[in-house]
Amino acid sequence: MLVTAASLGVATGLVSGIQLTAGGAWSRAGTLVVVALIFGVINAVLKPVIKVIGCAFYVLTLGLAALVVNGLLLWLTSDIAGHLGLPFHVTGFWPAVWGAIIVGVVSWLLHLLLGDKRREEREEREPEYRH
Repeated sequence: MLVTAASLGVATGLVSGIQLTAGGAWSRAGTLVVVALIFGVINAVLKPVIKVIGCAFYVLTLGLAALVVNGLLLWLTSDIAGHLGLPFHVTGFWPAVWGAIIVGVVSWLLHLLLGDKRREEREEREPEYRH
C-alpha cells in the first residue's frame, strides 16, 4: 500500500490532470495512503472481473486494453475519493491513463528496489527440489 501511495504521489507530480490539494506534507501523505487503499480495493475487486469479461479485448489488443482499464480504475478511485471528501482528483480520461502508467512503472521500480518480502517468505517455506 505504501508503494502504491508513493507511486500515486509521483503521478500527482508528473501529470497535470491529477490533483492532490491537501495542505501540509502529513495531510498529503495521509490522503495518498487512503487513496492507495481505495485503489487497492478497487483493483482487487473489479480488475479480475473485468479481465474475465474482457479477455478477448486483452488478447486482440495485445494487452493494451489493460492501460485503458487501469486508467478507468484510477478515475473511479478519484470519484470515490471525491465522494469521501478526500482532496484527490483526476480531471479526465487521459490524465487517468497517464497516471495509471506512471503508477504501474513506479510501483514496479519500487518493488525491484525494495524486494518482495512475500516471495522471500514463500521461498523460505517451500524448499527448492533439485533433480
